[in-house]
Amino acid sequence: MAALSTLILLLCAAKDVMPSSPHWKPTWPSYRVPVILPQSTLNLDKPQFDAEARLEVVSPCGPACHKSSPLPTYEEVKNYLSYETLYANGSLTETEVGIYILSSGGDGSRGRSRTKRQIYGYDSRFSIFGKDFLLNYPFSTSVKLSTGCTGTLVAEKHVLTAAHCIHDGKSYVKGAQKLRVGFLKPKQKDGSRGSNITNSAMPEKMKFQWIRVKRTHVPKGWIKGNANDIGMDYDYALLELKKPHKRKFMKIGVSPPARHLPGGRIHFSGYDNDRPGNLVYRFCDVKDETYDLLYQQCDAQPGASGSGVYVRMWKRQNHKWERKIIGIFSGHQWVDMNGTPQDFNVAVRITPLKYAQICYWIKGNYLDCREG
Repeated sequence: MAALSTLILLLCAAKDVMPSSPHWKPTWPSYRVPVILPQSTLNLDKPQFDAEARLEVVSPCGPACHKSSPLPTYEEVKNYLSYETLYANGSLTETEVGIYILSSGGDGSRGRSRTKRQIYGYDSRFSIFGKDFLLNYPFSTSVKLSTGCTGTLVAEKHVLTAAHCIHDGKSYVKGAQKLRVGFLKPKQKDGSRGSNITNSAMPEKMKFQWIRVKRTHVPKGWIKGNANDIGMDYDYALLELKKPHKRKFMKIGVSPPARHLPGGRIHFSGYDNDRPGNLVYRFCDVKDETYDLLYQQCDAQPGASGSGVYVRMWKRQNHKWERKIIGIFSGHQWVDMNGTPQDFNVAVRITPLKYAQICYWIKGNYLDCREG
């Protein structure tokens, strides 16, 4: 009965409306999302911050495995969506949530092998150079975490990233307490005043300006699970900065089915660690999907984990095109397909439930989170 309740919940939360006009253009679906509200908060012991930051996640459970997994019960979903909040002073809390529907309104040697296989044939990544691109939307929404991952600006003071960049599933990583977010900015050129000579062949040197993180939210689905099972479905975290970043940000949205994406493609930019100091952009087709994950073969390297996966679609209510974050790039995944290894790069989809949770973390009012 509980599993049936969960199924009804998910179906009610995912009503999408696609245009029927013969002059069709990819349009953001209308979703009525559930409400996720805190029920109780418990103070926890301060964490040890003794885990090593992992820049990729490995799981033997591929698309078929996830699709055949039993639907979680209502109580299990509530447990997965409960969350820990880590504060800059090292204190830690755990918050239980309620879900409501409103009728209206691996080892080092294998790691090296996996890294090589994250490039599929010809490397289709583009390094973004020049402040005219790096400092303009949408590339300006990509930021670097001091733990080595990437994040995306999703509000005036909030950054969306992957949970494994903060927590390894058992413990918070080294540096999580003093976590910082880096914003690319041009370096000041000494002695350049009065000079109008430029060399277009040489990209302008950039540097990171860092802002401390005030608090971090990580879902219990990641902490209580692990990257080999259900945990990968919840590989996301939200960071709140100590001060506003004053840049244009990208809104989050509920992930439409892959067949409704423009060209069936996704896009994301990140700080791949094989191109230090560069912001790297890529796009590719979605190969497969489950309710919680997108499987694709976008070229990527560790460091890109946590990048916001986005698409650009028509916003019917506003009569304009709009980009939204529909997922978080988790990283590389090896899958054992009947004894034959197969690899994908995986992104966590923003489902109606995850949208409701992340939106509440950002806005603090469920009334502002009713339409995904």
